[in-house]
Amino acid sequence: MRKRTRLVLLLVIVFSLGAVSYKIIDTIVLNKAREIRRNPLKALDYLPESALRIKDFHRAKIEDGRKVWELYGDEANYSKEQREAVIKNPRFYYYDKKGETAETLGEEARLFLTDKELEKLQLQGRVRVSYQDFVLNAEEAFYFPAKEQIVFPGKVTMSGEGFYVEGSSMEVDLAGQTVRLERNVKTTLEPDTLAKRKNQGGRS
Repeated sequence: MRKRTRLVLLLVIVFSLGAVSYKIIDTIVLNKAREIRRNPLKALDYLPESALRIKDFHRAKIEDGRKVWELYGDEANYSKEQREAVIKNPRFYYYDKKGETAETLGEEARLFLTDKELEKLQLQGRVRVSYQDFVLNAEEAFYFPAKEQIVFPGKVTMSGEGFYVEGSSMEVDLAGQTVRLERNVKTTLEPDTLAKRKNQGGRS
């Protein structure tokens, strides 16, 4: 009788501990899931060492129900110590509040992360930015999410219907939709094409 009572008590204790452990694990998992939903880049910190190389990389930033940016890549290599991810063949999309999309392509991208989110994105190698009616080409570009700004530190060209501009550096304000060129600025205009475009816009 005593042996049976001890066995029952032991089983009750084991099941109770199991239930407590399950509840703790469940709470931890839920907290991590909420944290990742708030900041998708945080998911990189929970990857095991064996999973630091990711095929078909994709991350996005959602803010107040609106998609702010999205990044795709053929492959990503993440360094926990450096808090940096290297993306091969990146395709970066920025979505402004007016519904316009800036598409940026390159050969390689580097994500620089803070404890909370993306600090900056560096793109290198035949960088091409398409935004509204403009196309920009350079060898290097930086995206700063806090400023909603793309910076080209080196030679950059910008072309559109009826014009071509180049300079030694450029800043694009995505929020204000303005472009600032600095140093060695050269401009080529096609007056006939610009006039035709203006007239077409006037009729619409």
